[in-house]
Amino acid sequence: MKKIPLYDVRPIRNLKEMLNSSVAVFGEKPAFLSRQNNRGGYSSISYNQFGADVDALGTALIALGLKGKRIVIIGENRYEWSLSYLAAVNGVGVAVPLDRDLPEHEIQSLINRSEASAVIFSPSLKPQMMKIKPSLKTVEYFIIMDRAGDAGEEHDINRILQKGHNLVREGDRRFKDAAIDHEAVSILLFTSGTTDFSKAVMLSHKNICENLMALCSMVKLETDDIFLSVLPIHHTYECTCGFLCPLYGGATVAYCEGLRHIPKNLRESKATVMLGVPQIYELMYRLIWHQAGKKGSAGKLRLAVRISNLLRKFGINITRKLFAEIHETFGGSLRLFICGAAGIDPQIAAAFGEFGILFLQGYGLTECSPIVTLNRDIDFRDASAGLVLPNLEIRIDNPDAAGIGEICVKGPSVMRGYYQNEEETANVLKNGWFHTGDAGYIGKGGFLYITGRKKNVIVTLKGKNIYPEEIEFLLDQSPYIKESMVYGDETNASDDVVIKARLVCDLERISEEFPQMKPDADHIRKLLDSEIDAVNKKLVSYKRIKNIEIKETEFAKTSTRKIKRYLENKP
Repeated sequence: MKKIPLYDVRPIRNLKEMLNSSVAVFGEKPAFLSRQNNRGGYSSISYNQFGADVDALGTALIALGLKGKRIVIIGENRYEWSLSYLAAVNGVGVAVPLDRDLPEHEIQSLINRSEASAVIFSPSLKPQMMKIKPSLKTVEYFIIMDRAGDAGEEHDINRILQKGHNLVREGDRRFKDAAIDHEAVSILLFTSGTTDFSKAVMLSHKNICENLMALCSMVKLETDDIFLSVLPIHHTYECTCGFLCPLYGGATVAYCEGLRHIPKNLRESKATVMLGVPQIYELMYRLIWHQAGKKGSAGKLRLAVRISNLLRKFGINITRKLFAEIHETFGGSLRLFICGAAGIDPQIAAAFGEFGILFLQGYGLTECSPIVTLNRDIDFRDASAGLVLPNLEIRIDNPDAAGIGEICVKGPSVMRGYYQNEEETANVLKNGWFHTGDAGYIGKGGFLYITGRKKNVIVTLKGKNIYPEEIEFLLDQSPYIKESMVYGDETNASDDVVIKARLVCDLERISEEFPQMKPDADHIRKLLDSEIDAVNKKLVSYKRIKNIEIKETEFAKTSTRKIKRYLENKP
């Protein structure tokens, strides 16, 4: 098979070099579309303005005595977050992005663990920050991402920014001339993984920049692309791919107001690219078919898909005309969806492609900055996590008879280690290889397929491996099951592990489909039992679900919508 050439990319050694070169190349082109308030629309901020603001904020932070210090950044996706991040890493010290949705006590704990000297936070978090302020041992400055509006002790970023601009005009070059150590730890990221004690991943400029160059060599980014920033920006998936990547490639970032505002913000921003997680795309997919069903046009939509697919075999693509209504629902400009954090039903990925929106999956981890594999825009498999990035190596450790084993990664975007945790670092970094804890196999053409988390695997007495994710995938196909979690119960009278499932049912869907009755507990139980029977027929005997528990509320999740199994997997 002929190897498809990579796209050319601009060499960068650090994020400061990345930003400065983007400012020089793209100048007055919009770098961001930001909203100043809920009533107004988007206003643009140019690359020139952003570059000047980064220089000003960085200069002001150094003037406050924060050179070489750690700076926590916590808040929703907004211009001031992006500004604070690049000011922190490009000449001041170490950026420590935190999840704004964490409980108060966890925010307090992580700030103390990071030994931060400053916290830059959004106005919505002011009550929490002021409450935990006395217990933060090392923090000298509290900086709010907006005008404070009162005489509180916290600084507001607008005044600090203005001071920085004045210092730059007066000739202060401490930030502009600051040397960047490519290998030094510049970002401290607390994992949002499903363990009850998050680890702090240490990343360098080199880690991030190597990842940026590699992923942009695999998927073509257009300078007129507009990325809608939906996922939490503190997470390395959104930060690297939805913030830094567009800036590197000369595209524009538009900030989303929240998940329920996605369709509206897509229309307002005219976004062409969106990063998401499976749940977001599953909701969009269901919305398309739900609306078609309500209008009585589901049959016409299926026929249009068949016609379109036939025409595309002959090189005729009229998807945007055939599915104009779908495109208009999502703003009319979308060309690319990128999915990460977990696998998605390949039929949904293929469906968006049939509607004329390219759908690509990738695989990564915070420890790898984060992308490891990525489907290319010109070479992809809907069921796969993609091809390994050109500057990385992957191997399958200790594969079983089916070729499934632990995925290991080696290369320049692999982390420096876990902060103050040498034991755990040694457990996952061995002879230059990072052991991901994920299980998978490499298929035809070098495409990676993920089968589940190694630590989630259920092992029977006969040594059979059961990956919960495989069964959950089948369960989640049911229109009556909103989400599921499969686990093995060994606390039973039988000699072997018993496979159980905890389910959250879709009451709204059930009520719609059975309007003649008010679904009660017995009816719901019978309905779900029949769904379990259907799933069990697709499974070998040792994988079959023996017992279900119906959960009334959704599972606790991380910011990237992964179920926190450590909270949920106890009977």
